[in-house]
Amino acid sequence: MNCTILCVGKLKERYWSEACSEYLKRLSAYCKPQVIEIPEVRLPDSPSPAQIEKALLQEGAALLQRLPAGSLLISLCVEGEPFSSEALSQTLARYAVNGAGSFSFAIGGSFGLSKEVKHRSALRLSMSGMTFPHTLARVMLLEQLYRAFSIQAHTKYHK
Repeated sequence: MNCTILCVGKLKERYWSEACSEYLKRLSAYCKPQVIEIPEVRLPDSPSPAQIEKALLQEGAALLQRLPAGSLLISLCVEGEPFSSEALSQTLARYAVNGAGSFSFAIGGSFGLSKEVKHRSALRLSMSGMTFPHTLARVMLLEQLYRAFSIQAHTKYHK
């Protein structure tokens, strides 16, 4: 099973990188994880709606270009469906039973994801009703993926 995290932007702080590295290492027991970063389009301090839309289109095209062939795309977005850890685990298992051998998760930049990426997604996932920086969302997603696979494997990680 391949599991790809498609991200807009790079992790700048060492503590985020270390947390991601730890969960990627743990995930490797269950799947082949990889993170693909694409550059965030630079915008002025107070961008116009048109500038934001143009940036989202550029970032979205770059994300979709890096999407592995045949991979089931799941987008993290505020308007997505909230899942419990157990429900996420069951959903991923159901997709796998139905033939998905590869999952990709898209995390947008500070303005989110383009309509094209969301439309292409098999699932729109919300991490919470709260707002988080996309760097923290990456760590949270990796932890939840590790938890989901741990639930499927009946380990003691999820209590």
